[in-house]
Amino acid sequence: MRTDKFLNPIFNEADIFDALYSGHQSALSQIVAEDSYEISQLSKISETIISKIDESIYLLSINEYDTINQAKWFMPEEYYNFNVQDYVLSKCKTDIEINRVLDELAEFKNRNLTLLLQWLKYFVDTCLSNNIVWGVGRGSSVSSYVLYLLEVHKINSIKYNLDWHDFLR
Repeated sequence: MRTDKFLNPIFNEADIFDALYSGHQSALSQIVAEDSYEISQLSKISETIISKIDESIYLLSINEYDTINQAKWFMPEEYYNFNVQDYVLSKCKTDIEINRVLDELAEFKNRNLTLLLQWLKYFVDTCLSNNIVWGVGRGSSVSSYVLYLLEVHKINSIKYNLDWHDFLR
């Protein structure tokens, strides 16, 4: 970090945004900018951002915060109405696949993650329609056959005998 001639720290843009987004607006009073243009820009940015911060979120528990935000997925209405179960079951060819999907979906539902699956379908469709390439798959998510059928990854977990419980631990 750089300092001015009085050894006051001079913050870069990333430091400023970190202070704003982490709820440490009081740290802005310690910021030393190098010229008046920077000061005026910082003032405009901070006023805009601070005015949009809902301070009540700092009073919420992590579970309350998650619950509120899980209801605010950014996706078109058609994906809120998308029936994940019907879609993935329609792609199953064997009883083994059907049973695996039903077991996994029950666990997703039990964990209140149905909206996540709907959003993932939206995400994959958006990537496909815009020729965006993503990875083959990584980590424990490749053990989920449902995610395979939604094309989130390209690893057929039944073919490779992967235990889906590894994903949802």
